Amino acid sequence: MRCSPSSMLNLLRTGRLRSCSRRGRSRLPLWLRKIWLYLKLLVRSLCFNSLTDSDVVFDSIFEPVFWTVDYVTRWFGLVFVCLVVILTSSIVLIAYIVLLPLVLNTYSPPWIAWHICYGHWNLIMIAFHYYKAAKTSPGYPPTEKNDRPFVSVCKKCIMPKPARTHHCGICNRCILKMDHHCPWLNNCVGHLNHRYFFSFCLFMTLGCVYCSISGRNLFLDAYNALETNFQTAAPPYTFKDRMIHKSIIYMWVLTSTVGVALGALTVWHAVLISKGETSIERHMNKKERQRLAAWGKVYRNPFHYGKLNNWKIFFGVEKNSHWVTRVLLPSGHPPHGDGLTWDIFPVRKDLIPV
Repeated sequence: MRCSPSSMLNLLRTGRLRSCSRRGRSRLPLWLRKIWLYLKLLVRSLCFNSLTDSDVVFDSIFEPVFWTVDYVTRWFGLVFVCLVVILTSSIVLIAYIVLLPLVLNTYSPPWIAWHICYGHWNLIMIAFHYYKAAKTSPGYPPTEKNDRPFVSVCKKCIMPKPARTHHCGICNRCILKMDHHCPWLNNCVGHLNHRYFFSFCLFMTLGCVYCSISGRNLFLDAYNALETNFQTAAPPYTFKDRMIHKSIIYMWVLTSTVGVALGALTVWHAVLISKGETSIERHMNKKERQRLAAWGKVYRNPFHYGKLNNWKIFFGVEKNSHWVTRVLLPSGHPPHGDGLTWDIFPVRKDLIPV
């Protein structure tokens, strides 16, 4: 039997590798080899599944960080709620104790009637919608067996997930039509309380803008008075006057800051409602559009029924008078649908003709 040079070279290489592996095995103890093989298995498991991508690896690495944030948010939710109540109550007290006497003494009767009516209407709408948003359940999928259609199974709850349902790590359960978890409400924003949350943001923004605009001249007078007081040797104002000036400055700065920040959030949610999306679906639809664009296709949101119809569905407007009774006045009516099944229209049409 004739041996070629290449076959001899392969035999030499194989023998060398086996001898090196035997020497390596003889040097490492068995328990160290087991640990080393286990670590190699863990590293390879990150890339074992063909569906594994950078998002999965990122979530796995930062899972302790996410868990810490969820834990802190869950236990500090009551603190955030108390902070909202305290700050709002302080503005109301300043309005009644400081601003109302000034309005009654300096404004004309029509302006007095306007400020009293609008201010109290805005306050009632803020208090009503904040209470309902914080205390109303966002809506949960059924836990018992049923014949309702579902789109997937939750990896955390191991339960069927209806369309537009997502798992909240802070509440530790699935939420129907979940938008986000709001720490200022200590509650999730979902199918049953999404309208209350948006209405609270809207009327709180309107209230802050109202206070900022109507109190601008009072703020300038109070600021100039304090500046003059600091520059002179003898204080020309009493302690009561200085406290009034500081209260006006505090009210104007707080309402202006909250008005800008909350106003931007309100505009963002208004854009999402116009497109028939939630905050979570915004990111999902963006990824889906990019994925289909690579295939030369166009993705259309199946829950987008047209801008006006989206608003009518969101507010539950079924007839023209509901724009007043259900939007401009406090209303506890339930949302459209049960949150478990959704109508999908390839062609936009009026779901609720008005």
